[in-house]
Amino acid sequence: MWPNQDSFFGEVRVIRILVIIILFCLSSSVAMAGEADVVRVEVKRSGTVYDFAVTVSHHDEGWKHYADKWVVVAPDGHVLATRTLYHPHVDEQPFRRSLTGVKIDAKIRKVTVRAHDLIHGYGGREVVVDLPD
Repeated sequence: MWPNQDSFFGEVRVIRILVIIILFCLSSSVAMAGEADVVRVEVKRSGTVYDFAVTVSHHDEGWKHYADKWVVVAPDGHVLATRTLYHPHVDEQPFRRSLTGVKIDAKIRKVTVRAHDLIHGYGGREVVVDLPD
């Protein structure tokens, strides 16, 4: 028996509290993985194209929440190249992936590399890179 309340209304109150706690825990677990961060970028020039090796950090949680790509972006916001990541890297953090043969106009001297995840999109740490001569 619930003190000072009818048994039915006491049970409803307890159920509501449990539902709130469960929803809070579920929403917290999604937020805990956070946004995907670019932590290191290496660029090599090979003639008229560039090769990128990018290290990304993200607390991948499985197929529903993982870092799914990184992009190379020109100063005007145009995406120059995309490296798609086809699976979660739960046990490999941070991880490094490469993209070769990226053509970039000779007038562009700097690019930004940013990572993307399935839940947050873009928004984590970005790295601005001076392109080698």
